[in-house]
Amino acid sequence: MDLTQREKLSGKTQISYGVGELAGAIPGNIQVFFLLFFLTNIAGLNPTQAGMILLLGKAWDALNDPLIGWLSDRTRSTLGRRYPWMIYGGVPLGLGFCLQWLVLPTTNQWVMFAYYTTMALLFYTAFTAVLLPFNALAAELTSGYNERTSLISFKSGFSIGGSIFSLIVAQVIFKLVSSPSKQYFCLGLIGGGLATLAVYVSIWGTYRHYQLVQTQKSQIERPPPAKMGQQLKIALSNRPFLYLMGIYLGSWLGVQVTAAILPYFVINWMKLPEYHFTQMALAVQGTALSMMFIWTALSRRVGKKAIYSMGIPMTIVASVGLFMLQPGQIGWMYFWAVMAGIGIATAYLVPWSMLPDVVDLDELKTGQRREGIYYGCMVQLQKFSVAMALFLVGKILDWAGFISTVGGQTPPIQPDSALWAIRLIIGPVTILSLVVGLILSYFYPISRAVHGEIVLKLNQRQNSGSE
Repeated sequence: MDLTQREKLSGKTQISYGVGELAGAIPGNIQVFFLLFFLTNIAGLNPTQAGMILLLGKAWDALNDPLIGWLSDRTRSTLGRRYPWMIYGGVPLGLGFCLQWLVLPTTNQWVMFAYYTTMALLFYTAFTAVLLPFNALAAELTSGYNERTSLISFKSGFSIGGSIFSLIVAQVIFKLVSSPSKQYFCLGLIGGGLATLAVYVSIWGTYRHYQLVQTQKSQIERPPPAKMGQQLKIALSNRPFLYLMGIYLGSWLGVQVTAAILPYFVINWMKLPEYHFTQMALAVQGTALSMMFIWTALSRRVGKKAIYSMGIPMTIVASVGLFMLQPGQIGWMYFWAVMAGIGIATAYLVPWSMLPDVVDLDELKTGQRREGIYYGCMVQLQKFSVAMALFLVGKILDWAGFISTVGGQTPPIQPDSALWAIRLIIGPVTILSLVVGLILSYFYPISRAVHGEIVLKLNQRQNSGSE
C-alpha cells in the first residue's frame, strides 16, 4: 500500500479540520462585513482614519506571515510543527478579537485611532499565529490529489458556514440588543469565544491522524537547513506558486472588497433597512455553501482549473448586475446575490486545494517540505493587497464626501459623489480583480495528471528510503 492510500482521511478528521476554519471564518467574516462600518458609523471615526487602521492591521498581519511560517517549519515539538502554535494562540485570538469592538467614551479622533490600531495589531498577531499553521497542516494530513480537494471542501464549507452563522448571529443580536455600541460588543464577544473553541476542537479531532501520517513519513523528513531569506527565494522561484498567488489574490481581493462595501451599498445606495444587508450577505454565502460540494464533485471529473473557469465568470456577471441596480429593485438585488454566490464557492475551494500540490512539487525538486513558507508568502501578498484595498475603500469614500456618524444618530443624506463611489467599488473595481485571477488560472500548470506524476515520484523516493 502506497503512502497516499495510507493517508486516506476519515470523516472525523475532515470534519475536525473543517471546524478549525471557523477560527478564521467567524472573526474574519465579521470584520470584513462590519468593521469598517463599525468604525465610521458606530465608533465615530472618519473614513480615512478607519481605513488606515485596517491598512496597518492587515499590513502587520502580512508581515507576520512569512516569519511565523518559517518559524513553524522549524518548530520541533512532540506535538509536531503546527499544533504548538494553535494551542498557545487560541485564547489570545478570541480575546484580541473581542476587544476591537469596544466603543470608547471619547470623541477624540486620535485617542480612538491609537486604541483601535493597538487592538488590531494584537488581534492579527494571534490570528497569524493560529491560522497560518492551521492552513499549512492540510499539506501534512494527506498528499492525495482528490483527498486534498475533499479536505479543502470541508474547510471551505465550514468557512462559508461560519460566515453564514456569523451573519445570523449578527442579525439576532441587532434585533435583541437596542444599543448600537452593545450590539457590536456582543458580536465581538460571541465571535471571539467561538473562534477560540474552534481551534481546540480542530486540534482534538485531527491530531491522531496527523501522528499516523508523520510517523510513516519520518524516515525521509529532514529539518530545512536554509535560512529564512533562502527559503523565501526558493518559494518565489517556483513558477506554479507565482501563478497561484495571483489567482488567490485576484479572487479574494474582489470578494473581500465587495464584502467591505456591501453594507454601504445596501443601506446608502439601495436605501434599505440594515437587516437587508445581512439577508443579502446570507443569500451570497448560503448559495456558495450549497454549491461547494457540487463544485467539489465536478472537480473530480474535470479538474480544479475547469471549475474555477466556470464559477468566477458568474460572479463577474453578478457584479455587473449590482453596478446597474437602482433603488427599489430589491428582487434583482437578491437574484444577483445568488448568482455571485455560485461563483464565489470556487474562490473558496480552488486556490487552497491547489497550494498543497505546489508544496509537493517543491519537495520533489528540493527534497524538503516548507509548507509554512508557502502558506506564509501566499497569505502575505493577499493581506497586503486586501489591506491596501480596504484603505482605499475608506479613502475613496472620504474623497467622495461620505459623511460618518456615531451610533444612535440619525443617518445623514450622503452626497451623490459618495453614492457613485460605492457603485464603482462594487462593480468595476471588483470585476477587474476577478478578471486578473481568471486570466492567471488559465496558465496554472499543475493538472491532475502532472500532480499524479509528482506523487508517484515522491512515493518512489519514500519507498527507496524505507528499504
